[in-house]
Amino acid sequence: MLKGNAVLGALVQSVNKMDLISALKFLKLEDISQAWVDEVWDLEFTEKKALEDVAMEEEGEWEEQPAAAARDEAFKALYQCLLVHAADQRQSTGGDRASASVWSMLGESRVSIKSLVAVLSSFVLPGKDKAAGVQQRVSALHAASIYVLLLGIPGSIANKVFHEVLLDTCANLASHCWPQDSGRKRKKDGLKSSQADSKRAKPKRKEAAQMDTDEDEEEEEEEEIHFSNQDLLRIRDGVVLLVQSLLRLLQTFPLKDQQQSASNCTLLFSKMLYFEPVVGELTFTAEQDITKLRSIPEMAFYGLQLLISPKHGDQKESLQRIFYRLLFVILMKNKANRGEPSLLAVNQNVLAARQQAIHFVCHLVSELKEVALPLLHILLQHICSQMVERNEYRNHGAQAVGMLTAQMENKDYASFIKWLAKLSRSAKVVHRLFSVDVVMVLLEQPERQPQEGDLQGGEEEQEEEEEELATVLSHKFLIQSVLFGRRMDSSPTVQGHALACLAQCLELPSLNATQAVHHLFSATGTPSVLEVELTEGGHQTQKTYRTLPFRTVELCTTDSFGSDAKENLALLLRRVEDSRTTIRKSALQALVGLLKHGVIPVTSDNLTTLSHRCRDPAISVKKKALQCLGELLAVRPECPVVQKAWLQGIIPAVLDMETTVQDKALESLDQVLLSQVKLYSAGRHLDAAQRLTWSLLGLLCSECQDLSGYFSRAVGVWSKKNSLTSRFIANLISHTDAEHATGAWLLLSKVASLSAELPCSKILDAFDGVISGQEVNVATCCHILSVVGDSAAHLNEDTRTRIVAELLSWLKTFSLSLTMISAAIDTLCQLGSSDDIKQTQAFLSEHCGELVAASEAYLAGIILTVNGTDGLNEELMVRHLHTLGAASLHCPAKVSKRTVLLVESVLTTHSDGLAGSEEELPASLPLSQFRTNSFTTRIRAHGVISLGKLCLQREELVHKYLPVFARELELGTEVAVRSNVAVVMCDLCVRYTNLVDHYIPNLSACLRDDEAVVREQTLIMLTGLLQEEYIKWKGSLFFRFMVALVDPVPAIASLCEYCLLHLLLKNNPEMFSQHFIEGIFHFNSYSKHKSYNKFSQSDREKVRFSLKGAQHREKRFRIYRFLLENFTDVQRFNVSNKINQTVLACFADEELPLDQEGAEILSETFSILSLKEMKLHTGSSAAAAAAAAGGAAGEDGDEEGSIATMTKKVLQAAQKKVVQQVHKKVFIEHTVPLIISLKNLLERKRSPVLGELMTYLQVVMQDYRNEVKVFFSSDEQLAAEVEFILKSAEKQRELEEQMVNCSLAGQSKTTPAAKQQQQQQPEVQGSPLRSKTRLSLNFTTPQPPPSRRPLARLAHTDSRVLRPMQVGNLQPGSSTLEGTVMPKGQAFNRAISTPKSVNISLTFNEGVSAIFCDRGPSVGGEGDVLHIRSNEQLQQAAGPKQWNVQSPLRPNRRSAAAKST
Repeated sequence: MLKGNAVLGALVQSVNKMDLISALKFLKLEDISQAWVDEVWDLEFTEKKALEDVAMEEEGEWEEQPAAAARDEAFKALYQCLLVHAADQRQSTGGDRASASVWSMLGESRVSIKSLVAVLSSFVLPGKDKAAGVQQRVSALHAASIYVLLLGIPGSIANKVFHEVLLDTCANLASHCWPQDSGRKRKKDGLKSSQADSKRAKPKRKEAAQMDTDEDEEEEEEEEIHFSNQDLLRIRDGVVLLVQSLLRLLQTFPLKDQQQSASNCTLLFSKMLYFEPVVGELTFTAEQDITKLRSIPEMAFYGLQLLISPKHGDQKESLQRIFYRLLFVILMKNKANRGEPSLLAVNQNVLAARQQAIHFVCHLVSELKEVALPLLHILLQHICSQMVERNEYRNHGAQAVGMLTAQMENKDYASFIKWLAKLSRSAKVVHRLFSVDVVMVLLEQPERQPQEGDLQGGEEEQEEEEEELATVLSHKFLIQSVLFGRRMDSSPTVQGHALACLAQCLELPSLNATQAVHHLFSATGTPSVLEVELTEGGHQTQKTYRTLPFRTVELCTTDSFGSDAKENLALLLRRVEDSRTTIRKSALQALVGLLKHGVIPVTSDNLTTLSHRCRDPAISVKKKALQCLGELLAVRPECPVVQKAWLQGIIPAVLDMETTVQDKALESLDQVLLSQVKLYSAGRHLDAAQRLTWSLLGLLCSECQDLSGYFSRAVGVWSKKNSLTSRFIANLISHTDAEHATGAWLLLSKVASLSAELPCSKILDAFDGVISGQEVNVATCCHILSVVGDSAAHLNEDTRTRIVAELLSWLKTFSLSLTMISAAIDTLCQLGSSDDIKQTQAFLSEHCGELVAASEAYLAGIILTVNGTDGLNEELMVRHLHTLGAASLHCPAKVSKRTVLLVESVLTTHSDGLAGSEEELPASLPLSQFRTNSFTTRIRAHGVISLGKLCLQREELVHKYLPVFARELELGTEVAVRSNVAVVMCDLCVRYTNLVDHYIPNLSACLRDDEAVVREQTLIMLTGLLQEEYIKWKGSLFFRFMVALVDPVPAIASLCEYCLLHLLLKNNPEMFSQHFIEGIFHFNSYSKHKSYNKFSQSDREKVRFSLKGAQHREKRFRIYRFLLENFTDVQRFNVSNKINQTVLACFADEELPLDQEGAEILSETFSILSLKEMKLHTGSSAAAAAAAAGGAAGEDGDEEGSIATMTKKVLQAAQKKVVQQVHKKVFIEHTVPLIISLKNLLERKRSPVLGELMTYLQVVMQDYRNEVKVFFSSDEQLAAEVEFILKSAEKQRELEEQMVNCSLAGQSKTTPAAKQQQQQQPEVQGSPLRSKTRLSLNFTTPQPPPSRRPLARLAHTDSRVLRPMQVGNLQPGSSTLEGTVMPKGQAFNRAISTPKSVNISLTFNEGVSAIFCDRGPSVGGEGDVLHIRSNEQLQQAAGPKQWNVQSPLRPNRRSAAAKST
């Protein structure tokens, strides 16, 4: 029986041998020359070596479709045959029988293993080319699969099958053969056949020299090859076969000694994660059947699992390689072996691979906790360190960090949180920005609590450790130490993002997170010891958290913050008014979040700040403010303060210049007011939305009456949209009898004139109730009268006559308020209006004439009667004057000269001639110069208004009283009278523009009135006249507006700025540049120039508007900066040239005397030219304006938007270059000769202005410091002087930067070695293991560029809220550094290292003092450190050693003298 089995085994072996030899026939190994094989092996499989003679003679046949299919079948047959032998080997118990049979079969058949490998390589290498056809790629994949399968059969190394280069080439073939652009759309040449391309991809053989010369051209001119779906399917099958072969290889073949191959396999599997979508969820199990893995990403993850096996090397190193590659999958980046990683386009496939990679990392951590947890910590650090600034990538990255931290234990998690707190103070903006994103993700997770297993040591140590651990694990630490710590960030993006996230914290389900925010704004807290350690940079020492193979990112902290609630709230309110759009938007969101959740009180001040942002210059901020007000009203609908703020913010926005803002405001009003007007019944309760509607309308009738005009415009828009239907009117009328009838009548008064049908009976009943004396408030009465007037067209004649009679009798009682008198007269006019103009005029003359006559009779009884003013009723007198003025506008024919004189007599006491004589008073005599009468200021103020209304109808009265009004503005002492005179003159300017134009200087003089209310009112009215072009910018009007910019009341100055920028500049863009040069002379009261400052002014006006003198210099330059900031670059260029021609040239030619006044003008001119606002801003101003208008929209832009932005930047850069070249040419040809001439003149006259001239040259020549001799070639001495001051200024700047980095303020206490390391690594510090040999994949801590400036700037920014350095804290023997100069080379890098128990008071009251100079680190090392010994050490010394410590800031006089000698 045994003999039979042996015979059967031999028979099977013979059959297998025949199958194997038959499968190898298609390779024709017997026809391959040994020389060619040796040459291939000598080349180490690095170059393609074409098969000669036999192998290539049928090349054309293999490209035909039947031949290609036959080759595929031949490769598959060979693969299956070898696969059977490999399976037999795994099933064999002996282990040597099957393997020996494979290699013995090949040997017995005289098949050279070396030739087989060489032939397989000849198929593999062509598949790497991008121009390879589909058949070449498929054959290469099959050949590579066979080679990898051969390696898995035991004995492959002994038979010299293994070659590291060929294995790596085969492994990389899976990514090379798959077309990278297979998913992209083709253009014109997208329909080429793959077969034709494959033929064209094999050109005729060239000579070696020709191939070398054409190699680069072939790479540049690679043809794009189109692959059909069938071709792609064939290539995919080949990739699957190769990946399966690699998996089988990893199961049996150890790569412990082949780490480069293991690294290549890791790279391949990481690339395969994007190959195709995965259907269903992935399961990561230790043992899987390769044949059951459906997708290539599944195989890739399984391959990564196999690589962690100990037989492939150290698990830590293997895991490190895998984490390094998965890092870029999680970051959604493409990382090759060399070069910087590039961002991948975010699509479904990339996101799916990222999610699967995160789950895979979590699986590995759960399986290999002790090994994987330290590496997970580093992986998280690298995710944070290599994050990009784009919003979408940051969001996905933060989510990944949140998922991965969930796998960490409490201690590891706390360590990462500490590192994250330091990262939030990194010099890189993206680090600080991403730390905020991570905090928001971590806050969404349940808050951790210390566990018993987390604590070690004794009881006291455990208590301290538990307290510290509980602090770091709490959500409060994340909010207060990380998130809120970025409120003062130097980057507006980070600062705004932190503020926006602060508001989102209140929406989190975590109660502790909400309490942490409450703690910041509602109570004063004391930071814990750990918080102080992480926030106070002056007492922070560097700590390294070690991990196994690679290092952590170490960051120094210099930030601190206080938790005082008032300071935090004040800071937030300042951020709402920040100059940067992004910060204002985010601060608004944070402020509303605090108000919504009751963290800060809902006060009028806080809400006023919010409503004011609805008129922000930036459109995005306005929209954000409107949205915030809506959210706040939805949360607190019953709060009257919120309701008022909502009205003050939303309603004025209906007149915004931006259409989108108008639409948003109208939409809000429609939702809150219009849509909630429903049919009312007494037994039906109003819901919350309806109650809110009527509360808002009630506020419009009382506290917000000034918004009535804006609300009328909104109603007009609704009417055009047909929103005011008859059903709406009926619903609105039903509310006129309710408790909230005031709001109903208000809304009805707005819509009545726009409605075709009105229920007159209801309206008349309400009118009768008002006339009959029912208790109705004034606002409701006025609205009812307005509705009656609007419904006049729907009334019959009898009803109208009755209403007119009742109105007249009501008005003649003179018991109505002033508001009701005006409303009643307007209603009377509406009732009398008709299509016949004469009939209307007759009606008004009759009825309004009666009112004029009644008021005239009353005034005559008071004024013309002896002792008529005794027991005068002031209120009644005011009502008569008001009625007279309002009625006279409708019946000018009924106004007699006697009426005018009576009104005038209210302002004077000249009433002697009024009874019998009609002699006119002298017009030149101002009202204030008459004898004082017994009328009160209120009566006189209303008299001015009435007299102005009389003047509106008669031009001769305007001629008579305009000089009187002008003199009253100048000499009047009563504020109310002056204010009303200004109002009257502005109204007269509209109707009698030419007459009033002469008195505009008198009117504009009110901009410097002693009373703020007069100045503000005049500013508003003049702005309106300028907008409508009733007056022009003539004379000194513009400069008086400029003086209002520096008004002592900040609100008036801000109002003036708003009027100039947003109302007046648009109509006249050249306004600022046209008046700029003349302003220099005007503000300094200099009138010796032949062209400027020649308009006439009275001495009183000159004194009032003068800003001359050193005491007003700050105000003048505030005006100059305001104008220059709003110049365009063209205007800056033109004004600069014009200053040279009209100012500097006049002094250079001695047309203007260089006396004291002239020297002041010239000095100020140079100071203006030295301002940074005078420099051209081409390229930056446009970008800043776009950022202000659009906020932070650039973060979310797509690829097209980024391309457009890049194009814009390129165009701006080109424009800037052209403008700078023109400016440089003009400066050389025109400005330089003037400067040289002026310098010579100033030197002759020994003028102190020479210093200002040199300062100007220093500022201007900063951009041309290398061309000084070219610019001033005609004056070598001046060129030398300019070079000297430029070098001096550069040294001074270096000194200032060095002083910022000094430790005088106690910001750091580090050793000299640490300082040197900080100079090289300001953000990320390396571990002491730096000198250890790194792995080839270079997965180490990323190193920043060697620059100190970002950290210095960040430290300066973060320390703005800290108290300034207290000079008083210095020791008595110390000296301050102010005003000192450090010559170059006089100081060295020094540091004082003080041992313990040293009783020495150091110079700067600090443990460590380091003073840096411009020489850089010294090489000496020990010579740069001065060791201070303790008292015990001094006693043990042989003798006292004399110290020669020289101050680095003061040069040694002796050495200086020696050098001079």
